[in-house]
Amino acid sequence: MAVQYDVENLVVVIAGGTSGLGLSTARQLVCQGAKVAVFGRSQATLDQALAELGAPAIGLAADAADPSSAATVIEAAVRCFGRVDALYHVAGGSGRSKGDGPLHELSDEGWRYTVDLNLTSAVYSNRAAVRQFLKQGGGGTILNMGSVLGWSPSPQHFASHAYAATKAAIIGFSKATASYYAKDNIRVNVIAPALVETPMSQRACGNEDIMSFVAAKQPLDGGRAGVPGDVDGAALFLLSRQAHFITGQVLAVDGGWTVSEGRSGG
Repeated sequence: MAVQYDVENLVVVIAGGTSGLGLSTARQLVCQGAKVAVFGRSQATLDQALAELGAPAIGLAADAADPSSAATVIEAAVRCFGRVDALYHVAGGSGRSKGDGPLHELSDEGWRYTVDLNLTSAVYSNRAAVRQFLKQGGGGTILNMGSVLGWSPSPQHFASHAYAATKAAIIGFSKATASYYAKDNIRVNVIAPALVETPMSQRACGNEDIMSFVAAKQPLDGGRAGVPGDVDGAALFLLSRQAHFITGQVLAVDGGWTVSEGRSGG
């Protein structure tokens, strides 16, 4: 029997909710009685997500790194559902194709692209959510997507230093905002996965050496990459009413990554 979380009738905006981790959690939220407003950059992916999620979902094709996108989606959610109770910021990804990598190889474009994709987008969505929570009163919940690479690096296989910097910054940003807005009953937490099978992780999941490393670095459940469903329970809990006394925390969902040595592939 699936675990039930106290999310019935909550209105949750999900930045990056049209695929991967965000869509997986959106499915579970809808199944447990929540309403969701999802957005992502691809209209085709959005259409597929909305067809799957059904009537309790609305969405827009929008880029989270655009300062107006989150505010526009939140306004749409308020018009449709009457309020917004939570934001789950999942939007982000790898900047490798733009020049992210080890510091001595990091390009200016790679730095700017990766920061906008992962950090600037989170600042914009969090800002829009906090403004709405303060406007409507009664508090609210924010859950930001971090990564174990924000504090537990892998120098051989995951040397994306701009990405690591953005995920470390997500932690500092989330703790600072959690501290400031606690008086307003606004909770801000971070969930930090290790390697999970998503569209972003295709490079790693298709590399035999990396997967050999991951089998030892993430030893739980036989040693494997995670799947989106592995993250859903933690996300639903932190978004739910059951977590009403939790703020400023970072929860690693990592298969043991942060407590394991791993091994080099090859």
